[in-house]
Amino acid sequence: MLPFEEDIKATARISHQIPEQDDEELQRVRALIRSLDPTGQRFASVLRDTIDQLLNGEVTGRYDWKTLFKTEKTHAGTLVEINLQREFEFNDGVNMDYKIAGVDVDCKYSQQFGGWMIPPEALGHICLLVWADDYKTRWSAGLLRIRSEWLNGGNNRDLKLTVKAEHRNKIQWLWQDAELPENVLLHLDPATRSAILSPSSGQHRVNELFERVQMKRIGRGVVRTVAQQYDYMARVREAKGRARTVLRERGILIPGHYSKHQAVARALGAPVPEAGELVSFRVVEVKPHHGDRPRVELDGRQWVLADAADPVEPGPFLPKHTAA
Repeated sequence: MLPFEEDIKATARISHQIPEQDDEELQRVRALIRSLDPTGQRFASVLRDTIDQLLNGEVTGRYDWKTLFKTEKTHAGTLVEINLQREFEFNDGVNMDYKIAGVDVDCKYSQQFGGWMIPPEALGHICLLVWADDYKTRWSAGLLRIRSEWLNGGNNRDLKLTVKAEHRNKIQWLWQDAELPENVLLHLDPATRSAILSPSSGQHRVNELFERVQMKRIGRGVVRTVAQQYDYMARVREAKGRARTVLRERGILIPGHYSKHQAVARALGAPVPEAGELVSFRVVEVKPHHGDRPRVELDGRQWVLADAADPVEPGPFLPKHTAA
């Protein structure tokens, strides 16, 4: 028996007898996390930002997880752990990563569902198990009190174990198979992606992005990767040669997450950008054939979403906003 095993078994012996639904500590942790993030939007944003941080598109132009180096992929779990703690201000744990609701909790991330590597010292403790897959655009996070009988035997040097597939149903899910903010570049067809990324100018690439990818919420990480410039958001703003100004002449508007911009998207029935997101769509002034199509008043005129049959015409200015 290895030196640490007696202590682990002593710590875990009592918890092994507690049914998951009666585990008062686990339920306290679950309740606190859900109270901090009822919809999971904050959690999903952390995962999106962490993947984008690893890709580092502003410097590298990368948008695909497969292009990461092995060492970068290995570092992903540490970054998820750090970024979740920053977002939710979890206290440091005593023996595990965090202390949540007074309970030690370890954080484990895997890009492969079920691939969480559980260290021996986590036996008897609660683990926050996190999974996100950029290709499936899905993520999950759940809590599990680690029991030795639920783990596969370890054959790696540091004796880390994985949860047996037949026991994953013991995980108390906070969010399961939820929608991950989309990595838009990754999911574009190759021809469209090539047309966006081909221009040598960052400004032209950003213009192509919002002209070619309409009616989709686009995160800042996408803009950063396309622009590959420090002041990437300046490529979008209303100014000579910038995306909002150039594309407005073609009837394309680019609302951001400001409330007045969201109201425009909502009124037209377009996707509504969330925090840190933008969306583009083409509009035309209302004509009789548009019938009762959803509309919005801008610049003293009524506008609707354009369809393929509508001719291109200059669009209105978006409402002014106070930058957050």
